[in-house]
Amino acid sequence: MGAVKGEGALDGGWGWIIVVASFMAQFLSSGSPQSVGVLYPEWLSAFQEGKGVTAWVGSMVSGMALITSPVCSVCVDNFGARPVTVFSGVMVAGGLMLSAFAPSVSFLIFSYGIVVGMGCGLVYAATLTITCQYFDKRRGLALGIVTTGTSAGGFIYATLQNELIELFGLEGCLLIIGALALNLMACAGPMRPMNLPGYYLKQRAALQHTEEPEPLYTKPTAIIIDSFLDLKTTPGSANNIAAMKLLITMEPTELQESEGERNGGISSCSIVARAIKKRMRPYRRYLCKTIELLQDRVFMAFCIAIFLFSLGAFPPVLFMEDVAQSEGLIDGIALIPLVSIVALTTGIGKLVLGVLADMQWVNSLYLYALTLIGTGLTLLLIPVFKSYLGLQVLSAMVGFCSGNWSITSYITTKMVGMERLSHAHGILMCFGGFGITLGPPVVGWFFDWTQSYDLAFYFSGTCVLVSGLFLFLATLPCWNRTTGEGDSPPEKDVNISQQNHTLDCDKVASVA
Repeated sequence: MGAVKGEGALDGGWGWIIVVASFMAQFLSSGSPQSVGVLYPEWLSAFQEGKGVTAWVGSMVSGMALITSPVCSVCVDNFGARPVTVFSGVMVAGGLMLSAFAPSVSFLIFSYGIVVGMGCGLVYAATLTITCQYFDKRRGLALGIVTTGTSAGGFIYATLQNELIELFGLEGCLLIIGALALNLMACAGPMRPMNLPGYYLKQRAALQHTEEPEPLYTKPTAIIIDSFLDLKTTPGSANNIAAMKLLITMEPTELQESEGERNGGISSCSIVARAIKKRMRPYRRYLCKTIELLQDRVFMAFCIAIFLFSLGAFPPVLFMEDVAQSEGLIDGIALIPLVSIVALTTGIGKLVLGVLADMQWVNSLYLYALTLIGTGLTLLLIPVFKSYLGLQVLSAMVGFCSGNWSITSYITTKMVGMERLSHAHGILMCFGGFGITLGPPVVGWFFDWTQSYDLAFYFSGTCVLVSGLFLFLATLPCWNRTTGEGDSPPEKDVNISQQNHTLDCDKVASVA
């Protein structure tokens, strides 16, 4: 498995091949989940379940992709982006093909929601990590192009799935989409790692250790025995003399074993305890790093904002097409569904916001908060407009502001550094995954309760608006001046924060 080394590999060269491969990987994996709103009415008519229950399928496929982000990040760190992308292709394709034979909504939640969702999470973690490794100065632009793959997939797959349903039915549509997803394995080919992943380093170290020749002769270790006081040697005691010779020529490990035999079960229990402690050490280290990240005020505010944004912004994308049909604003299925409009404008938003994030005079964190506020205000206006044209305009606005996903990794890198990007990004996506998983069922239950989407959209808009205001207020520089009035001087606090790779308000104000 080759690895690219050297700073010359950054911001160009093979990095653009990585961008193209990552774009296509996200296009193939997230195309159907991003346009699941087209499949939602078909599942409603096929299984005759409530909107709240059926909404679990769409929420699980996006929620699982984000909830499992910590696990996916660990997989990428240990095995690399290429093997993870190959395995994800099998999962996505298999889940889509299984969904074609689903007998109930419960089976769909497993096959489409969990299996496809975890596959998408693996692709998302692999493509973002490998892109961040290859780019530094142009990282915002590169991430914007890569994450646009999900939007392009949602735009094309929305129309494609409509046509396939008309020609081959729902089952044939899912089988064909699953076959297309097998091309993910081809996208994994160009993903050469910058450095060898942890698993391969461990295997190399183990191989080198086994290849070392054993010494022909090992000098016995002389040991002074103080603990065996019960061996009282006498000039005429042959047994004691033999025992002393045995102890002198014993190796340290053998001596420990003999002492363990004397101590009985206590020594064996301590050995088991040490082995368990050694096995649990990486997990304790991971937990300590997680707690350290969550103790940072700005990072924690970012996590809460992503949770509220995901809770409120994803359900309208899933239900938008059903809203138009329920209100009688359109007959049948439009040539360009609202889901396609959202996906297209999301792609444009990702590119524009990615370019803006690379500008030195733009604060990327405040830019993210501004997009949250814009999304919240737009969602609050949806119940007011009772025309299909109005829904198209609002869908475009929601899609453009939702392009802020492209700068999430960019902001995270500025917060915690490249070394802890995978860990921190996994935590953020886990918060977002819980929001996406809970949002559509809650909105569906609102509809089942009131037989109207108005209250549901008011709930969604309020959640997103609160998330933007909360993030903006939590990252104001005034908080740093307030904490600087303590015992330690502000300059010392800033230096300590920089050493720990954490952000305070003054550092956030300088995020580009």
